[in-house]
Amino acid sequence: MAHRPVTIALSLLLFGTLLSACQGKNASPGTERIVIAGQTFQLEIASDTDSITLGLMNRKTIPPGTGMIFIFPDAQVRGFWMKNCLTDIDLIYLDPRGFVTSIHRMKAESLQRDDETVSQYERRLKTYSSGRSSQFAIELPSGSLDQLNVRFEDKIELDLVRLKALVR
Repeated sequence: MAHRPVTIALSLLLFGTLLSACQGKNASPGTERIVIAGQTFQLEIASDTDSITLGLMNRKTIPPGTGMIFIFPDAQVRGFWMKNCLTDIDLIYLDPRGFVTSIHRMKAESLQRDDETVSQYERRLKTYSSGRSSQFAIELPSGSLDQLNVRFEDKIELDLVRLKALVR
């Protein structure tokens, strides 16, 4: 009987370690509350290769007040496309200090056709460039840019240190 508390304690420790390991690499950092031009958005965080690659693909709608913030490990000229996107999306690129480098109103494109290879499909998609080095991108529901009146070189307040620390 004296071994039972030790066994239970070791079992709990092992369970906790496994739970932490399962949550570690694949755990989503969640969402970020960001105010843009006085309007609050709850943005999903994409800060690793898988979440950045997936983005808002295959979503029929993006509810008002939501979207996604992409956090990259460094600043460089970037390009987004509308691969497997089912709805129009507004895009804001930001430099490492939170200043707008470019904005785009991205239109949903026809999905890959049965007679089309993945590479043919990807080649026909329009690319939306940041134009300048950018470390962040924000995707919002279509029409948000017009409503918010966001412009080149506007500053969007972000917790830059915390967001950059989320990159995986």
